[in-house]
Amino acid sequence: MSDMVLEVRGIHTYIGQFHILEGVTFSVPRGSITVLLGRNGAGKTTTLKSIMGMTPPREGRVIFDGQDLVGKPPFQIAKLGIGYVPEHRAIFRELTVAENLQIAERRKGDLAARQDFIFELFPDLKRLYRLAGGKLSGGQQQMLAIARALVPENRLLLIDEPSEGLAPVIIEALMHAIQRLSESATVLLVEQNFRMASRLADRYVIIDDGISVQSGMMADLVNDEATIQRYLGAA
Repeated sequence: MSDMVLEVRGIHTYIGQFHILEGVTFSVPRGSITVLLGRNGAGKTTTLKSIMGMTPPREGRVIFDGQDLVGKPPFQIAKLGIGYVPEHRAIFRELTVAENLQIAERRKGDLAARQDFIFELFPDLKRLYRLAGGKLSGGQQQMLAIARALVPENRLLLIDEPSEGLAPVIIEALMHAIQRLSESATVLLVEQNFRMASRLADRYVIIDDGISVQSGMMADLVNDEATIQRYLGAA
């Protein structure tokens, strides 16, 4: 078994006539937290969607545990053991917390097997189990969105902008939860909050104008002010 759970090799992705990704290449080591960094519009979200087959690459390869994902529909990719948490807290607002979790089952019994772990990570969800998703706070909705990806036993979690629009105390709770998740799954996330990303991630990949321009250990990037300023515009 390879040390790399995911390998993205030179992918080019179009949305309509627009060439969004123009050569993105990186690897995600098994058991790591890897973060995609870059300015707004750089192509980070499209990279996650390309991995999931939602915006399929026209060129390049995406290898997950030895299997090429390019050409597979999203439901088949998910079945292989990849959980996806989209940006903007995509939950079913009219359904209860319980119902949101139940429909995330890949096979009957998934929720029963995982709910103790989920409630340990997100105690609010146990307390609010019968409440409609639309009645939750923004932070609770984000917790529910992540929890839904935990119902099946996924080996890789793709999480898009988990901290967006959340209060610092909620961000701290989410960081703790994601760190706990990485004990049993590999995590690839997109995160604009560099302070959060630098504390959370082991490794980084910088995407700039649809191209992967740099990757490495987060501990090295934190001290590289020139790179941070050039590609992220944040100190």
